[in-house]
Parts: sequence; structure tokens; C-alpha cells
Amino acid sequence: MALDREIKEQLAGYLDLLEQNIVLKVSVATDENSQKLLEFVSEIVDMSPKIRMENASLSRTPSFSVAREDEDYGIVFAGIPLGHEFTSLILALLQVSGRPPKIDDKIKAQIQKINTPHQFETYVSLTCHNCPDIVQALNIMSVLNPNISHTMIEGGMFKDEVEAKNIMAVPTIFDKGEAFGSGRMSIDQIITKIVGAADASEFEDKEIFDVLVIGGGPAGASAAIYAARKGIRTGIVADTFGGQVLETMSIENLIGTKYTEGPKLMAQVEEHVNEYDVDVMKQVRAKSIQKKDNVEVTLENGAVLTTKTAIISTGARWRNIGVPGEQEFKNKGIAYCPHCDGPLYEGKNVVVVGGGNSGIEAAIDLAGVAKHVTVLEFAPDLKADDVLQKRLYSLPNVTVLKNVQTKEITGQEKVDGVTYVDRETNEEKHIDVEGVFILIGLAPNTEWLENTVDRNPMGEIIVDKHGATNVPGVFAAGDCTDSAYKQIIISMGSGATAALGAFDYMIRN
Repeated sequence: MALDREIKEQLAGYLDLLEQNIVLKVSVATDENSQKLLEFVSEIVDMSPKIRMENASLSRTPSFSVAREDEDYGIVFAGIPLGHEFTSLILALLQVSGRPPKIDDKIKAQIQKINTPHQFETYVSLTCHNCPDIVQALNIMSVLNPNISHTMIEGGMFKDEVEAKNIMAVPTIFDKGEAFGSGRMSIDQIITKIVGAADASEFEDKEIFDVLVIGGGPAGASAAIYAARKGIRTGIVADTFGGQVLETMSIENLIGTKYTEGPKLMAQVEEHVNEYDVDVMKQVRAKSIQKKDNVEVTLENGAVLTTKTAIISTGARWRNIGVPGEQEFKNKGIAYCPHCDGPLYEGKNVVVVGGGNSGIEAAIDLAGVAKHVTVLEFAPDLKADDVLQKRLYSLPNVTVLKNVQTKEITGQEKVDGVTYVDRETNEEKHIDVEGVFILIGLAPNTEWLENTVDRNPMGEIIVDKHGATNVPGVFAAGDCTDSAYKQIIISMGSGATAALGAFDYMIRN
């Protein structure tokens, strides 16, 4: 498999940074995929005198491991890591050669303390933009701790394994053959799943904050930067840094940036936050918030943080349709990301629930790989932009059903169909499908607030032009609020507004 000129030029620049000699141990046979992988690895070897190749017997064929001359790090690529996984390969080469991974010392220490054996395997698709986060995190852990090994498995090349294990969403992670996790996870989340969540005692010595931001998406990050630039004591509490933007494949409307991708953008944003004196507390969730002399935020682990002002920026999540079968078949035929999971439904019949922009974009993407796509829209008309509708209706393997209500998602071990009701005739119908992609908008992550701040009937926090809620000293920003539009750039702006509002509140009080 010949690498194109652009990829080779990019790779050559990174290979110049290798610090020590490395060995690519290749396990191949005579099949076509093996020959493609062998050609791929051979091209890499030819590009650097610090890399050599040797034959090996690995647990999967075709595959190759990345090792040093004197040490095996347990990093294996089963398949050809191109597409979104090309960066995973580059980082593995550099880190095995001796270049330290870019993680903070606290995370590094946590990884090195793990004293139990872990043999991770991650099933990916090369079009999945969430998969590299998992692959790169587990590869880093393999480099830093000899108790940990990791194999990336490209689902398209190992379809029999994918079918046998009923894998219907990527990334899907196994540890020593047992299911470990599915979907996007940060390195912090993986470590927490292995060693447990942070104890409340770790927060006992925290001094009172001037501004405590709850949530690590674009609104929260913007709020933290604006607050920290005022020279006041700023903290962030976040389950994971990045928020819903990490699910976004392509971003073309961030002014001044023609194109970027969600994970890349939020990695840059996190790096920007870390330039300031911000106490970032990840892998913790807020449980409640209460106004006393100051504002008290209680975490799920029982710790209580005190702050003069708080900014709630907990964002939103994919909205559920609330029908039987939805929870039972998540990651077993129900999916939310066509870019990530679409390749797993090649040649299959699928349904897309939702006729807005996200739903129709998903249907268009899926039509390129699926046998047939059926769109179910509750309203009498699609809500997507005209340009998307024209593209959709031009596709021969798409059916659009409007004015229908999804009633049930059926199946045994995995999805086998969808039952819907024609809202005009009340007639109930059933479609045999193997996948259901649900894209009906977002729901705010505000349930934990209960009756502490005013929210509208949709659960969105009501804020004024300064980002203030009805509770003195408590502000809110981003997709968890009643802002008219949910966009990255608007969330960033509202985060800045809330931080400036909080600063003004402190000056006046």
C-alpha cells in the first residue's frame, strides 16, 4: 500500500525526531491485507535509518508492534493506521523512541502506580474521530507502565471479530478479553476506571475560589481564561475536558479558522487554559450548588468547594427519544455518530431518527456505506437546510418518512427493527433494520441543579445579558442556558460574558 506524497512528507518530518532506534515487528501471511500492511511498514522503514523491521508471530495477522531494540512496549497495530489513526502511529513511534508524552506529571504518576496487569484491545474505524483519543491514551499508558499493553484493531480489516463480538459502535475497548468501555474516553477517565475516583480528602485543602467554573467545554474554558486573566483565583470542575465539541467531526464556522475538528480544537483550548493559573479538577462532577455567605459546590465524591462566584457551563448531551429499546440497545445497534460508527453498518439497512441538519447530514453520510437509509421525522416537514435536503433526495438508497412517531426499537441481543406510527392515519408499521442513529438535538445537563436556579421548561438555565442567574453570585454560560442558538462560537462568547459578569459582581459586592 503506497503512501501518497503528502503523508510521506509529513511522516518524514516526524521521523527525524526519533531519539532511539525502534523495531517494527510484523506478523503477516500471503493474503491481500497482509501484503498491504507489509508494504505500508516497509515504506516507513525505508524512510529512516533508526527503524528496522523483523518478522514476528503476533496474536493477529496482519499486524505489527512498535518496540525499541532493547524493550517491547506492548503496542500493536492490527490493521493499517491511516485516516484518523495516522497520528496515533506517529505518536507511538516517537514515544517508544524515547520522546516523553505530553501529559502532566500527576497523570504520569497515576499511570506508573498501576500495579495490576492490563491487556487492552480497542476496536476502531479509521473514520472515527473519537477513536484516536483512546488509542493514544492506552499507547501512552503502555509506554509508561510495563504492566499495560495495548492493541488497536481496525474493524474493517477484522470484520469476523467485530461480528463475533457484536461490536456495533467504536471505539470499543476490551481488557483481558472482558468489555471495558465503549465510546469516547479521556486518559483521565481510563485511569479513574482502573484505580477509582478521586477521594474527597484530595479537596480538603482547597482555598476559597473567586470564580469556580463547573464544566470543561468551550463555554467553561472561555470563562476560566477570562477570569484567570483578571488575576483572580480560578478553578474548573469537569467530568472531562472538551464537552460535546469532542463529538464534532468538522468545524467550518469558527471565525478565523477555515477548518478544524472538535478533538483538535478542544486540545488547543485546554492547552490555552493551562497557560494560566487555573486549578483544573477533572474526573469530578458537581452534585449540588447552594448559596450561603459564599457559594458552595458539593461534588459527587462528597467534597465541598467554596467560591465567591460560580459559573455553570455543563453543556448538553444528545437527546433521547424515550422509547422502549433505546436504553437496552445502546452500542448494540443504536448509535449517535455516523462518522465513528457508520463503517460498521456497511451493506446494512439503517434508520436515522431526526430531520434537522444533524440528522440529514448523518443520513447522507450513511448512504455512502449502508445498503439503505430510512429517515424518520416527527414533523410534517424536514427542518434541515434546503441544500442538505436536495442532496438527500438525490440519493437512490434513501427513504424519507415524515409525520411519523418512533414507537419502539426492537431486537434480541442487538437491534433488529424499528416500529413507528403514521401520525396522520394512526397506522403502526415496522421496518427491519440493523442500526438506528438518533439525532434529534441536545438536552441540557442541568438535572443536578434541581430547584436551585431558575430553568425554563426545557431545563435550560435562564440568564440575563451578563450571564447571571436568579441566584446572586451564580452565573451560567453555553448550551446549558436559554441562549437562542447553540454554537461553539456563541458558547465561547457567553463564557467570556459570564466571567466578566462574575468579576463585576465581586467588585460591587
